[in-house]
Amino acid sequence: MVPRKAMVLAAGLGTRMRPLTLTTPKPLIKVAGRALIDYLLEPLAEAGVETAVVNMHYLGEQIEAHVRDCHAPQVIVSDERAQLLDSGGGIKKALPHLGSEPFFVLNADSFWIDGPKSNLERLGAFWDPQQMDILLLLANGAQATGYEGMGDFTMAQDGRLSWRVERQVAPFIYAGVAIIKPELFADMPEGAFSLTRLFRQAQAQNRLYGLRLDGAWLHVGTPEGIGWAEATLEQSIY
Repeated sequence: MVPRKAMVLAAGLGTRMRPLTLTTPKPLIKVAGRALIDYLLEPLAEAGVETAVVNMHYLGEQIEAHVRDCHAPQVIVSDERAQLLDSGGGIKKALPHLGSEPFFVLNADSFWIDGPKSNLERLGAFWDPQQMDILLLLANGAQATGYEGMGDFTMAQDGRLSWRVERQVAPFIYAGVAIIKPELFADMPEGAFSLTRLFRQAQAQNRLYGLRLDGAWLHVGTPEGIGWAEATLEQSIY
C-alpha cells in the first residue's frame, strides 16, 4: 500500500551547488525550468500521497513561499531555522505531522524519470512491514546521471541490503527515496543525527530492503549536474 504521507528533506546548505545557492536554496534550483522540489511533489500527488512535510533551514523563507500554494499534496513546512537537524533529526522533529503509519522520505537534491509504472507505487506494492523496517529505492550506475561515487549497497535476491565494503565498488546507489516506520525514531536522540544511523540499525537486523528503480535517476549535486540532468530529460522526451 502506498503511504499517504511523505517527508521531503529540503533543509541542506547546498554548499556544493555554490555560487547558485548563495541566493537560492538548493531545492529551488531550476532544472529545465522547474524547481527541484517540484520534481518530487508532482509524483507524490500522482501516487496518492495526501500530505508532504517539507523541512527548511537555509533561505527557508523562499521554500516556504514556493510551497505555500501547493495543495496536491498538502504541504506542511517544518521550520529548522533555529537549528539544522540533519536528515534523521529533521524527520524526528516532524513526526507529529507524519503520524503513526509508514511514510515516504525523499531527498530534495535528486529525482527520477519513471518507467512504465510509478516507482512510488512500486515501492508501496513491495513494502512488507512484517519483514521490513526500511525500504530504499535503488539505482545502478547505468541508470544514474550526475553520480560519481562507488555505490552504496549490494542486494540479495529477496531484496535485503548490505552496505558496501570499504574500498570496494557496490552495484546499487541509494536513490534518495525510502519508506520508513516512524517507531524507529523512538530511541533516537533529540537534536541532529543522520538517517544513515537508522539504515545501519535496520541492516544489522536484516530488516533493510531495496527495490531497483525502473527508469532513470538524476542526482543534481553541483552546478554541472544541472546540465547533465537537463540532457537526460531531453533524451527521455523523444
